[in-house]
Amino acid sequence: MSKLENEMSDELDELVQIRQLLDQMIVQQDRIARENKTTRELISKFVYAMIDNAEAEIPEFMRRFANYMHDIHDIKYMYEDVGANVPVYILRECERLDDRYRQLVTKLHTDGGAFEKVRREMAQDPTNRWDHTRFLEPPKENGDETGKSE
Repeated sequence: MSKLENEMSDELDELVQIRQLLDQMIVQQDRIARENKTTRELISKFVYAMIDNAEAEIPEFMRRFANYMHDIHDIKYMYEDVGANVPVYILRECERLDDRYRQLVTKLHTDGGAFEKVRREMAQDPTNRWDHTRFLEPPKENGDETGKSE
């Protein structure tokens, strides 16, 4: 074999090795793409469950607000439990939370709010212990939500 043939043979071997490496990389990329697709599908299912199922009763912002309100309330009791005066800034925060809680509950009970939707669903159950219909506004009779023009 001549020197030229040896060089060509070596280059051909290198090209074959490069081709094999590229094929392996393609296989790895395909595997990664499948894993990414599966991850994306699972995250989509989780988000759907989070929004449609978990937040059907209580929206996440309300759950977080109630947790924060509960934490501040516990801090207030922590001072009272040891006989210390509750700092004014904690009392002011309790006042703010009280007003904000009232605002949020009112908003969620208004037409189309999450609590109003749940209350309508609950009102359908004839075995309820409590009357949930008394807080419901009657459904609108027609599609004209703005009322009559005068």
